Amino acid sequence: MSWLKLNFQNSNSPLMEQLIFFHDHTIFITLMIMSMITYMMIFIIMNNNINIKISENQFIEVIWTIIPPIILIFIALPSLHLLYLMDEIKSPILTIKIMGHQWFWSYEYSDFMNIEFESYMINNINKNNFRLIEVDNKTIMPYKFNIRLLVSSDDVIHSWTIPSLAIKMDAIPGRMNQINLFMNRPGLYFGQCSEICGINHSFMPIQIESIKLNKFIYWIKNF
Repeated sequence: MSWLKLNFQNSNSPLMEQLIFFHDHTIFITLMIMSMITYMMIFIIMNNNINIKISENQFIEVIWTIIPPIILIFIALPSLHLLYLMDEIKSPILTIKIMGHQWFWSYEYSDFMNIEFESYMINNINKNNFRLIEVDNKTIMPYKFNIRLLVSSDDVIHSWTIPSLAIKMDAIPGRMNQINLFMNRPGLYFGQCSEICGINHSFMPIQIESIKLNKFIYWIKNF
């Protein structure tokens, strides 16, 4: 797992890969539109032949009426497909309850007894830590399995966000939101609270470690 200083981590979920494909698809359509408009503007500016008697052209009007809806259809269809994929919950093998607090996260593995902990940002800085995104207790999850996340808050609105997994779920007091999580490979994945929640909003990092199922079972037994 690698990423540049100014970029996000590489994608590690099928949903994030689909979002990247959709982004590239939309950018390609946008570039085509911009190129066509730029060409037409340059052509009109450079053209010295002007017919002041032309007042209408039904063929051109039909074209610029039909083309925009067709372009919107090509953008809307994959967008709606992704929208439904993001809300789908597929037979999870594990449920994790996540609570937002000012200014830390707490995790509860609902399928096991007494598996819960709090996760705070590490204050000490050394060359082996990532500044402002390292935590004292990582969230351990198995990869290659569907996991259900239940997200809520104990005080104000927070947002539990992992960019590389295409997850951004609001933590709202008195309301339980759920989202499906699936990871392709092992590694460390980072995120932060993405909803302004107070003076220490910037110091609520999220750190997930995805491991093999047998190692996850060993971690549960020795928690």
